[in-house]
Parts: sequence; structure tokens; C-alpha cells
Amino acid sequence: MNDVRLSGQLICTDQAQVELVHAQLPLHVALTRAESGCLAFDVVQTANPLVWQVDERFADATAFRAHQQRVASSEWGRATAGIERDYVVEGLED
Repeated sequence: MNDVRLSGQLICTDQAQVELVHAQLPLHVALTRAESGCLAFDVVQTANPLVWQVDERFADATAFRAHQQRVASSEWGRATAGIERDYVVEGLED
């Protein structure tokens, strides 16, 4: 099985969204890195303070989908639902 990689950006529209990401991100990162099958998970603010670079790697499609499902119903998922995401996912077989 191939690993699954997600790469892209989380794009805030204003300072309120930036503050929300700052508040929610540490727990989100800790919980994700503790997930079974998570090989790498990094969310880093770029030189543009409204934009965060997101890079994820999971062992396989099952681990990636489990992560997506958990996040959708998590505090992070609810709090940041209105923030734009521009991601590319590689390694998922349809």
C-alpha cells in the first residue's frame, strides 16, 4: 500500500481567523500526530501571516480517511470550517 500525502494551504481572510487558528492548532496537531498511521503532520504559518502551509502524510488510505472523519467532527473542524483550504491529495486510489 502507498502512503497518502496532503499538501496545500489554509488561507485566513482576517486577523480573527488567524487568532482562531493559533488557539486551536496546538491540540489539533497533537491529536493528529497521535493517530494510528500518521507519519508526518505539519502546519506552519508562512511569511504571509494569513496563510498556513499544511503537509500531512499517512501510512495508507485507511489512516488518512480515519483522520478526515475524526477532524470533521472535532473542535478544530467545527471552529475552522469557514476558513479556506487549498489542498492537493496524492496516493488515494479511487
